[in-house]
Amino acid sequence: MDNKLAESIISLKDVEFSYNGEPVLENITIEIDKNDFVAILGPNGAGKTTLIKLLLGFLKPGKGKISILGKTPVKARKFIGYVPQFSAFDKNYPIYVIDIVKLNTLTANSLFPAYKKEVTEMAFSLLEKLEIHNLAYRNFHELSGGQKQRALIARALINEPKILMLDEPTASVDVAMEKDIYDTLKMLNKSTTILLITHDVGFVSSYVNKICCLNRFASMHSVAELTGKSLFDIYSANSKFLQHHCNL
Repeated sequence: MDNKLAESIISLKDVEFSYNGEPVLENITIEIDKNDFVAILGPNGAGKTTLIKLLLGFLKPGKGKISILGKTPVKARKFIGYVPQFSAFDKNYPIYVIDIVKLNTLTANSLFPAYKKEVTEMAFSLLEKLEIHNLAYRNFHELSGGQKQRALIARALINEPKILMLDEPTASVDVAMEKDIYDTLKMLNKSTTILLITHDVGFVSSYVNKICCLNRFASMHSVAELTGKSLFDIYSANSKFLQHHCNL
């Protein structure tokens, strides 16, 4: 038990959160260890995005405690890379792919950004690692869905985070690109703890080592304990979700 606690880098204890008095998350107690690859699963409205916002320090729990790398979420934020869905970006704003990556090195006071040479070199190196360096000087919005997600992953990695969080990184991409993205994340997981929101149980289960089932309450499981029919019981024609003995 002591060894597990020593490796735990994300800890939530009795966390609760409400919007306008309506409970969204209740009694959330989970531990995530160094180099875990965790899929956060749940139906729409289950509190998945709220949980990520709490971990990033953009929201404060109404009750309970969150510790990341032994710090509060706000203080730990600089050690976290966040990958939103690319749909969050303004399609009318022209910006090169390499500049999307470099944006993450700016501070709140950077009115007229001037990047150091090493920042540009690191951005290009990350694009090369993610196999899209040939797109460095293309407009971001000319890219395919999978290429955009790779660029946003590079953007999240430029500050060398210890933890990477992703919001449905394979939304709106085809199966081949989905596999490429998950293969890339698996490679990154060798040195980075990863949490991702997803609905795709069948695909992601072969990559992650833990699954957090969330539907107001949370239940954490190792993939090894979730086998057979219970793992792939799909309850909706439009949504793939894990149903098993946690009954969330």
